[in-house]
Amino acid sequence: MKNNNINTYKHHTWDYLRSIGVPDMPGRTSPFDPGYDPATLISHLEQSAHLISILKISMACWQVANENATRQKIDAANRLNIPTVTGGGTFEVACNFGKLPEFLDLVADLGITRFEAGEGFIPLKEKPKEVMRMANERGLEVQFEIGEKHSGAFTDEVVAELIDQGKEWLDLGAKQIVVEARESAQDVGLFSIDGTFDTKGADQFVKALGFDALIFEAPTKPSQFAMLNHFGQEVHLCNVRMEELLRVEIYRRGLHSDAFRHESLRPRG
Repeated sequence: MKNNNINTYKHHTWDYLRSIGVPDMPGRTSPFDPGYDPATLISHLEQSAHLISILKISMACWQVANENATRQKIDAANRLNIPTVTGGGTFEVACNFGKLPEFLDLVADLGITRFEAGEGFIPLKEKPKEVMRMANERGLEVQFEIGEKHSGAFTDEVVAELIDQGKEWLDLGAKQIVVEARESAQDVGLFSIDGTFDTKGADQFVKALGFDALIFEAPTKPSQFAMLNHFGQEVHLCNVRMEELLRVEIYRRGLHSDAFRHESLRPRG
């Protein structure tokens, strides 16, 4: 039988990576669960917990799946010290029907760390200050997603408006600001209709809100690589599928052949 105590072996992957100059780094990717079965998701979490900043329990799948399965997944994340966050769509639907208190009670009871607020497809009726008050009462963290889902790529004017909105939420205590890119990274947010990444707009967000406060949605391989090429290893990415997490992280560490060409990513040796 294979020895399960990894520390009894002489040679380790982490020692080798340090020897070629790959730095130790905290988790900087927020992958999402679009409705995986518990066994699949839990296996991914056990494999990659050290690479994950926060797990997004995304879409509304967790609300219609068997509740025992949903709780198994959240319990596993908590056991592995991985924070969790619900996607913004469920927040918007709850607000639309005047059920935000009930929604937040459910999120807290499930053991979820944080919820994502936003107005990507439904205008927010509640004042940001009131949303933050309800979150604080339940011991929940908040992140806010800026940008609409169906209005195309950001213009300069929209970027300026969203910066002001992001500042308001951060000043009220939101943990991070998420920059919208949906599941396509095309004709939405910082991506043009052909998927070109708007580095100028991205830099404006960073300059105004601070690098650590921002999470950029990067749902596709081109969007992930473009952001890592532009910002380097420290950029915080989200909306990454669980099965793509390791690819993102080898690129972040300069171990992917395309990343190796970039001095900001290539290991120092």
